[in-house]
Amino acid sequence: MTSGRRNIAAGLFFLAGFMVYGFVLIYLRDFAPGKEEWIAGSLTGKHFESRLAHVHGNLFAFLNVVIGYLLVALPLQERSARIVSWLALAGMLMPIGILTEVLFGVPPLLVLVGGVSMVGAMVVLGFAVLRAPHSGAVHTN
Repeated sequence: MTSGRRNIAAGLFFLAGFMVYGFVLIYLRDFAPGKEEWIAGSLTGKHFESRLAHVHGNLFAFLNVVIGYLLVALPLQERSARIVSWLALAGMLMPIGILTEVLFGVPPLLVLVGGVSMVGAMVVLGFAVLRAPHSGAVHTN
């Protein structure tokens, strides 16, 4: 499987998972017993962190889909494409890290590794795009 296709597939599965997690958050806010208490605590602490995990999980999943598409579509050097692919995939550790911190009290190491990895993926991809050969073709509609 090419690097880009791996990112697209992982991003779509990750997106589906964090969409389901969003439905769990909606249940907790609107339907669960004790929902008033959950709502009251939603701006701080674990409830706020849970929402951060949901938002970043969906964002990083979508970024992997876009990055995967770009890796497939653009004439990038194979080495750069592999590095970007793995960094973007590692970026998904950030929302997982937020969840493990909320659910199990795990230190935020995965959050930091994931965040740095995703930023790294963007930087390497930017340079790879600048170095990519340009066809010179102009597309008009």
